[in-house]
Amino acid sequence: MRLDLRLIAEMVQPGARVLDIGCGDGLLIDYLTREKRADARGIEIDMAEATEAVAAGLPVIHGDADSDLEFYPDGAFDYVVLSRTLQAVERPREVLRQMLRIGGRAIVSFPNFGHWQLRMRLLLSGRMPDNETWDRPWYETPNIHPCTIRDFFELCRMEGYVVERWLAVDEKGLRSPWKRSPWLANLFGEQALFLLRRR
Repeated sequence: MRLDLRLIAEMVQPGARVLDIGCGDGLLIDYLTREKRADARGIEIDMAEATEAVAAGLPVIHGDADSDLEFYPDGAFDYVVLSRTLQAVERPREVLRQMLRIGGRAIVSFPNFGHWQLRMRLLLSGRMPDNETWDRPWYETPNIHPCTIRDFFELCRMEGYVVERWLAVDEKGLRSPWKRSPWLANLFGEQALFLLRRR
């Protein structure tokens, strides 16, 4: 299972009600159902992946985070997960608002565009960088709102969300040792993971 999905699974309490937005083929849903006895379900914009998940017996529907979350009732889930999808939605602020309306907590992971290697590649080459996390050329990527760890902290502050837990990691799973410094984590963390709740 992908690194950020393993870390997300660690944050979910056993038996929780979970909605995984942008769930792909449902790998996290399957894991949470089997290992944590969670009532986990998903929504996926890619019809082929949604179909694959349903064929595997997983409760996944075809849908779009930008337009379909408003149909879920308030407080329907304990956790709403958005893994490596925030940068690909059209309205990230609204998606986060909806997540924290329909769920008690939101878990968000995203690749950190503030990582020093991405900055260096952009500075030296003058071209959009890529690495293991940002693994497609700019003209094929679904990413329309790349952000940094510092950007996300600022968005949470503006919206009044409580950051209960956060961490920055590299692709090999090494956790950044800068837990108390978002500035350093922003520079050295390849991807970020946040656990949020409303005030």
